[in-house]
Amino acid sequence: MQDHVDIDGIRLHLGHPDQSPGEWIGQREILKQLLACWLVVDEKDLPLTPRLVGAPGIGKTTLGMAGARARDQELYIFQCTADTRPEDLLVTPVLADSGKIQYQASPLVTAMIRGGICVLDEGNRMNEKSWASLAPLLDYRRYVESIVAGITIKAHDDFRCAVTMNEDDSTFEIPDYILSRLQPTLTLGYPNRQDEMAILQYHLPFAEAEMLNLTVEFLQQSHELKLDFSTRDGINVLRYAIKRLASEPEHPLGKDDAWREALERCLGDEALDLESLANRKRQSLGGNAVPMGLADFFFDPSSPLHPDELDDEDEEDDDEMM
Repeated sequence: MQDHVDIDGIRLHLGHPDQSPGEWIGQREILKQLLACWLVVDEKDLPLTPRLVGAPGIGKTTLGMAGARARDQELYIFQCTADTRPEDLLVTPVLADSGKIQYQASPLVTAMIRGGICVLDEGNRMNEKSWASLAPLLDYRRYVESIVAGITIKAHDDFRCAVTMNEDDSTFEIPDYILSRLQPTLTLGYPNRQDEMAILQYHLPFAEAEMLNLTVEFLQQSHELKLDFSTRDGINVLRYAIKRLASEPEHPLGKDDAWREALERCLGDEALDLESLANRKRQSLGGNAVPMGLADFFFDPSSPLHPDELDDEDEEDDDEMM
């Protein structure tokens, strides 16, 4: 594997692919859709750069990893943040051991040069200036320009890319000219009971059946109530519960008690009563809330000085007069 490449007299030092293990379990259709985006059906055709959208902890990055494994290509992951700069995305000047400046290629640029796959993780955290530097890469031009190194870098024909995005408030709004390049949108849903059990067993093969069932039952109920607890949350709860049981072998906790404690410590008191949490969420979204007027901010609803209260009394007087 080459560790550097020379472009227009500038030596770029390349990064290393991600070697994290990971298995995509269930939801085969979404994996097929991702692989279809990366197909090229004609010499004039170009691959697509899809958006992988879903709740945090649902497996969007794992899906990208599975796609790279299915295509037998190297995987590179770039974590997008609110303060990501164009040079972070492309080429960064660093101080070498010799005391001279050397140019380090990002995971994205390394994937472009080696013909790998890059997952831009949590892309909706990144600002427009950084996205603008990727505009020519995401259309038919397939190149980037590094202002820092003063070079143009063309993407290998085998280079592929995907962008994960959480379904929550973005730090920055992604401009339309970038969104039009990130197509199509592939939406991940929560796994069903069988798949969720298989995922937990894959990550925690040492977990007992009773603990697994408690966790899956909790997760499936939260999915039905449209709450935001993910499979990743379930894995963390189960890990902590198992560790608590193992930490005091002489005075063991009951399995139910250990699991309940883990649930509370990992997800908060609210997770102990999913029905009440779901009701509060619906009310906060306006489902059962009574519309408030301006007077409600200054007067208690039962106050005789409340304007609406006076209106009610006037209506009663009018009724009596009639």
